[in-house]
Amino acid sequence: MSDTLVEIENLRIAFPREGGMSDAVRGVSLSLGREKLGIVGESGSGKSLTGRALLGVLPSYARISVDKMVFDGIDLTAASPKLRRSLRGGRMGMILQDPKFSLNPVMRVGLQIVEAIRIGDKKLPKREAFKQALAVLEAVHIRDPERVFSLYPHELSGGMGQRVMIAMMVVREPDLLIADEPTSALDVTVQTQVLSILDELVTRRGMGLIFISHDLRLVSRFCDRVIVMYAGQIVETLRADRLNEATHPYTRGLLACLPTIDGPLDPLPVLQRQASWLEARP
Repeated sequence: MSDTLVEIENLRIAFPREGGMSDAVRGVSLSLGREKLGIVGESGSGKSLTGRALLGVLPSYARISVDKMVFDGIDLTAASPKLRRSLRGGRMGMILQDPKFSLNPVMRVGLQIVEAIRIGDKKLPKREAFKQALAVLEAVHIRDPERVFSLYPHELSGGMGQRVMIAMMVVREPDLLIADEPTSALDVTVQTQVLSILDELVTRRGMGLIFISHDLRLVSRFCDRVIVMYAGQIVETLRADRLNEATHPYTRGLLACLPTIDGPLDPLPVLQRQASWLEARP
């Protein structure tokens, strides 16, 4: 098992528009070990598209090109559709921002977890799959898992729904987990609990985690490394605990927009788009 889980070189993603193609991701290169890698940037910077490209779940009309995309020694650019499908939900998982749009609204959540388990092992007896589903609900710190097992998605709170999604993604013990804004709709207390669960899973199972967010403070506290994206490109990469030492003007601008409780009540600074930022990569 390799320490380097993911290697991406020169990833480009474009979408058709009137008169040609619009570039959404432009030359992204990154690597990931068994660590927590944060990707931050404003909406539309290409964070989620990069994660979806890795899983192979981009829309059919997207045009993608990449020089290298490797997952734990597997060349994803040469992998068959069957192999890509077997990796998704097995060795690679993705937690989306809002569980209400990810869970089947007319199916009890426990049965959805059972379905994910049995897709990976079709010969597994249903009774054993039920036991595993209850065990993983307990592993993500859901009290009374038997009761939650029988609930429908609309009966879950936001935090509980997110935990169910995490349970569904980790029940098959993936090597890579992509979390796309998994805490943005949660209050601070529940957010802390969800992050604690993810941290425990990375530490205990040796997973690699890509944590996509726009919250710089959250990423600096939670992740090991941070990638900052702007207009489809990576403009800066640094250790999370050194985010305040960032030198790129875009990263400095984002940091300057973070309000402080005891600071002056000055207007927040406005970021002016500069083409030169894309060339300034310390």
